[in-house]
Amino acid sequence: MDSFLPIGELAKAADVSASTIRYYESIGMLPIPTRVSGQRRYTIEVLDQLKFIKTAQLAGFSNQEIIVLLEGFDDQAPPSERWRHMANTKCLELEEKKKQIDEMLNVLKNGLKCDCLTWSECFPKINSKGSCS
Repeated sequence: MDSFLPIGELAKAADVSASTIRYYESIGMLPIPTRVSGQRRYTIEVLDQLKFIKTAQLAGFSNQEIIVLLEGFDDQAPPSERWRHMANTKCLELEEKKKQIDEMLNVLKNGLKCDCLTWSECFPKINSKGSCS
């Protein structure tokens, strides 16, 4: 690879679309690239940044949270410290979401066992820890 990549090569190497790269630039998640003859040219560091963004998204971070991870800390804070700080908060958030999803699944599974003939008979049973029968 050259020291500067055109947007198509960067997109292919990062397994994202060129429009995704342009979007990330527009929201400040990626730096505005150098232009050569009007065409965007990216450093190899931007490829690493795109790989990090995909990893952070996989962990459940929003685009706004990723921007904070990338730029919202004191310049002296190493990436590992930034990650640790925000990952602890994200873990708590996801644990709460997991509890909500478990409750939702319980209600749905109880409803799948239901043989009630009316809503008023059925839903008190579905919403409880028991089941309809």
